[in-house]
Amino acid sequence: MADFIFLMHDDGGAGMDWEPYLSKLREAGVFQGGSAIGPGGECCRKSGAAPQPTAHIGGFIRVTAASLDHAKALLKGNPVYESGGTVEIRDLPNG
Repeated sequence: MADFIFLMHDDGGAGMDWEPYLSKLREAGVFQGGSAIGPGGECCRKSGAAPQPTAHIGGFIRVTAASLDHAKALLKGNPVYESGGTVEIRDLPNG
């Protein structure tokens, strides 16, 4: 199994009910955590100008899956995805 992170963009609908989806992931044993991401924060760099934080990401969910295709299948029921919004899937390399 590999680790993946779902980055939910803020282009989905408002007032979403996350509990049914998160319960489904927990019951499947693939949920590893997640959270909404607030608008505050900053990018930091030791020298030079740092870019602005990425504003269009509103939250994340970490899951385990056998493959990228399996991770994609886990999007079924995700409120952002189901409302036509964008969910970016990134692998989290072990090591």
